Amino acid sequence: MPLAPPQPSDCNPFRVEPLDACLQGGLPQGQLCEIAGPQSSGRTTLLLNLIAAATRRGGIAALVDTSDRFDVASAVAAGIDLERLLWVRGYATAQHDRAQGALSALERAIKALNLILQAGGFSVVAIDLGDVPPLLLKRLPFTTWLRLQRAIEGRDTTCVLLVSEPLARSAGGLSISLTGRASWIGQGRYGRLKGVDVAARVQSPRRYANGEVRFGADA
Repeated sequence: MPLAPPQPSDCNPFRVEPLDACLQGGLPQGQLCEIAGPQSSGRTTLLLNLIAAATRRGGIAALVDTSDRFDVASAVAAGIDLERLLWVRGYATAQHDRAQGALSALERAIKALNLILQAGGFSVVAIDLGDVPPLLLKRLPFTTWLRLQRAIEGRDTTCVLLVSEPLARSAGGLSISLTGRASWIGQGRYGRLKGVDVAARVQSPRRYANGEVRFGADA
């Protein structure tokens, strides 16, 4: 018997109308979801929107920042209430030690994510794996994602992976795959990123949210 679509109270919205409409409210609670896309695809903007929407509703959010890339100014501009955000900072790896450093950062980030999910009480918990090499991520046992899914089943928490390419869709949650085309103001080194025209493909094994949608994302 197909599952019924989630109700708005069971979702965490992006506050991006075309995408939330496609998702029938937003990302479902109690599920492991992922936002996948290359750099400049709009993936970080979407994540900031998701966290901002959660904190504006009075929720608590957490971000595991694996490679220490979180930009506080961008978060404030997106409307995130920093007093309601737990920011777990990773560390940038040096060029000469990139492989070992990335592995160590990844292992510590996954452990931190597990601890946060076990603690409970969060509306949105996200981990930024966008700068982790995909080959390194694929070396993780698939049971890694299944454990994360089990940790939030039945809870009012949405867990989000931010990745460069789809990784854990078969763990049961939604996968949003992004492609983006940047628009610029000016030319050459004086150019400034204006925004991104985003195409999102939504896939879910639970069938209540599948399709494609286009929208603009400010830089």
